[in-house]
Amino acid sequence: MNRGSGKSSGETLIEMDRTAWSSGEENNGFHSSSFSDKESFQLENAAVDKQQQSKDSVYFRDGLRRIDFVLSYIDDKDGEKKQDRRKEFEANLQKAGLNLETEDKSESEDGKTYFLKIHVPWEVLATYADVLKIKVPFKANDIPPKKEVPMSWLFTPYRLPDHVMNPEPDYFTYTFDKSKIDFFLIEDKETFFPPSTRNRIVYYILSRIPYSKEDKEKKGIKRLLNNGTYTSAFPLHDCRYWTRSPDDNCESERYSLYKHWARFSCFYKEQPLNLIRKYYGEKIGIYFAWLGFYTEMLSYAAVVGLLCFIYGVATFDNNIVGKEICNETIGGQIVMCPLCDKKCGYWKLNTTCSSSWQSYLFDNTATVFFAIFMGIWVTLFLEFWKRRQARLEYEWDLVDFEEEQQQLQLRPEYEIKCTSQKLNQVTQEMEPYFPLTSKCARSFLSGATVLFWISLIIASIIGVIAYRLAVFAAFASIMKDSPTSKLDVVGSLITPQFATSVTASCINFVIIMILNFLYERVAIKITDMEVPKTHLEYENKLTIKMFLFQFVNYYSSCFYVAFFKGKFVGYPGNYAYMFGKWSGLRNEECEPGGCLIELTTQLVIVMVGKQVWGNIQEALVPWLRNWWVSRSARNHPESLYSRWEQDHDLQSFCQLGLFYEYLEMVVQFGFITLFVASFPLAPLLALMNNILEVRVDAWKFTTQFRRPVAAKAHSIGAWEEILNMIAVFSVVTNAFIVSFTSDMIPRLVYLYVYSPGTEITMEGYISSSLSVFNISEIPLANTPEDGENPDWFDSTNMTTCRYRDYRYPPGHEKQYKHTVQFWHILAAKLAFIIIMEHVVFVVKFFVAWLIPDVPSEVKARVKRERYLIQEYLHNYELEKLRIQLSQSGPNVEQCTCPTTASTPMKVEMLSDCLT
Repeated sequence: MNRGSGKSSGETLIEMDRTAWSSGEENNGFHSSSFSDKESFQLENAAVDKQQQSKDSVYFRDGLRRIDFVLSYIDDKDGEKKQDRRKEFEANLQKAGLNLETEDKSESEDGKTYFLKIHVPWEVLATYADVLKIKVPFKANDIPPKKEVPMSWLFTPYRLPDHVMNPEPDYFTYTFDKSKIDFFLIEDKETFFPPSTRNRIVYYILSRIPYSKEDKEKKGIKRLLNNGTYTSAFPLHDCRYWTRSPDDNCESERYSLYKHWARFSCFYKEQPLNLIRKYYGEKIGIYFAWLGFYTEMLSYAAVVGLLCFIYGVATFDNNIVGKEICNETIGGQIVMCPLCDKKCGYWKLNTTCSSSWQSYLFDNTATVFFAIFMGIWVTLFLEFWKRRQARLEYEWDLVDFEEEQQQLQLRPEYEIKCTSQKLNQVTQEMEPYFPLTSKCARSFLSGATVLFWISLIIASIIGVIAYRLAVFAAFASIMKDSPTSKLDVVGSLITPQFATSVTASCINFVIIMILNFLYERVAIKITDMEVPKTHLEYENKLTIKMFLFQFVNYYSSCFYVAFFKGKFVGYPGNYAYMFGKWSGLRNEECEPGGCLIELTTQLVIVMVGKQVWGNIQEALVPWLRNWWVSRSARNHPESLYSRWEQDHDLQSFCQLGLFYEYLEMVVQFGFITLFVASFPLAPLLALMNNILEVRVDAWKFTTQFRRPVAAKAHSIGAWEEILNMIAVFSVVTNAFIVSFTSDMIPRLVYLYVYSPGTEITMEGYISSSLSVFNISEIPLANTPEDGENPDWFDSTNMTTCRYRDYRYPPGHEKQYKHTVQFWHILAAKLAFIIIMEHVVFVVKFFVAWLIPDVPSEVKARVKRERYLIQEYLHNYELEKLRIQLSQSGPNVEQCTCPTTASTPMKVEMLSDCLT
């Protein structure tokens, strides 16, 4: 191909088109007529009654030219500059070959909005399909389909009709080449490119058209939207979602998506990924493919987690430790030291009876198995997703997409702000260049801003911890005679520890939501300030900033409970304080049953709260906004309420819409992997949420949002690396949770080393795990105030109290020093961490090595397609040469072929091409 011959080094394709139009010459397939010969003929012979034509149509008034894009604007009284910009912009659109048709404001429902409808003719489509390297079919697929899986009839209730799952025949494809039109399978030029491809091409053109005669750098629909020249820009849905289009030529794919995908009654059905991709583009299709696969894999983790929970319930009566705590003669006779200074009195161990039983449901021998299983599950999930992604890349013509499109992704913002240029050593052409000093300064400022906000999170977490320490004493004082203790069902559950944990978790959740709301805007601004070169680079930078912040914001409170609470307490007479003794904020202790149940509470509140809030925000808010905007027009018949007005009243799908969807799911992925050892039911909660999430997102895209501009993407991008990072980190966190947060290791050490007698039993574990302290040695600052001790406490008869630790008793030569059992337990904990990590990592690497990233059938299909492309191209060129020779006549003595191929000149594309 020889695109752009004779182009100067600084001239863009749009500028070439404008030059050709102004001179009346043909350039790259553009002609001075506005439409193709076929379209002109149809228009001349069309007799469409404008009054009889329904306004709920996706065609121009002639009923022939399809509306590929719509721009809307309001003509302000003081909008002369905007009017001039629109006039110049629309003139340049026409010079670029686009057809325009304007709906006057008198025709609109509100009486003040103009709608500019855009149609892209075949010649323009063909040119830009060539430029954008869009793959199109050239031969029907001749590879025999796979044999059906045995017993596949069992899955019939979950399947969708074949015309929905596979809306297009299976073809071999090749990059479109305008000079080889007859090489491709083109039956009808009007329907050859689907509407999603057409709107992608239009948006590509709109992003590069200048709107100022004086300053050629002022261009693109984005800037016109930002400065208010246009109020919106969007492609049209093809019909109303609840009914088919009355026009037989319209695909009504939106209706099919709603009927088979977006309704909540379809929650058990498979997703029509090919139809989603055809209607919304590959980028949105990849997201729903990943979300569906993640939900499918969650079902296995949910089943195993549920079995672990059932095991805890089934072995509930075998919990000897819980029985000892609840026993009046054992736990009822053990006097525990105060949990806080002054306001906390002495208490009996059996008051924690309920929490010890709750803790056992999640802290049992199945916990270790589940932690190891999840380490392997996450590897299987990532490896099988790579295979699924590789299959989609081939089926959706995304193989080699990144390499082909990398040069077409420059953001207009980058080009505008780059005042200098430099020579590209690879292409030997001048390209926009951002000075290194400016780039470093912007990156430094951006990094400092991120660190400041992360510090703000840490400060808020410290504030919540201080709240816990201060409020615990108040709850302990208030609730010793609380009427809630007399309640039959929940009275025993509402303890000072529980009240403190729940209120602190709720406060922490509110802080998380507020900081998220503020930081989202900051992250976008500092990413814009960095001026990334491409859209891919922009999204990756924003992804890293947002996830780093969300990681600290959502998980820091869980990390505190899991790895810090109860670990630096000290002992009676020598307690550790958060800010020193002057603060009076004594570090929190864990209950005798451990901190695991509190970690579970924290995880449930933050995880479930985020999921509920996210669904409300995603579904209810857009619905309410659309209801309010269209309140005066929603009762209009479709003949009056036009298709473009209906879509204009919907919510706009922002550029970062998918970014927030991925972020929500990846944060959830962190919850169910990083802390899953503390709550085996977390995958089940995530599964139920995701089943709902798929349909909420589908319903939202189909009914509440304007149709997004179709975009290509060959993978989930930077999120894949983040998921890998979380997967590795989760092995470490779960090993530490089992070792240091759970009470599993101390119990096992006691069972096999310190259990009295010849029979292995857990009897006596509670007494072994509690150290003794002499009450008379407790400093006055730690002694309960008068009236804080319960009625049963007798200071004359009760001379000692117990606390959770392994220290020598008073009177011993090493009194209050750690015992040998403490060091044995610590050694066992560290050994377990090392063993578990090595076992899981070895299995992970073996599984990753065993499962190839690309299925063998996909490799075979790729090779077959490449072979056919070479063969067909060879035969195509031979056939063209044969025809040329036959047309030359019998007197041609010799055919001279050029010895060197002319090098096609590269067309410079200044773009933020959808990726």
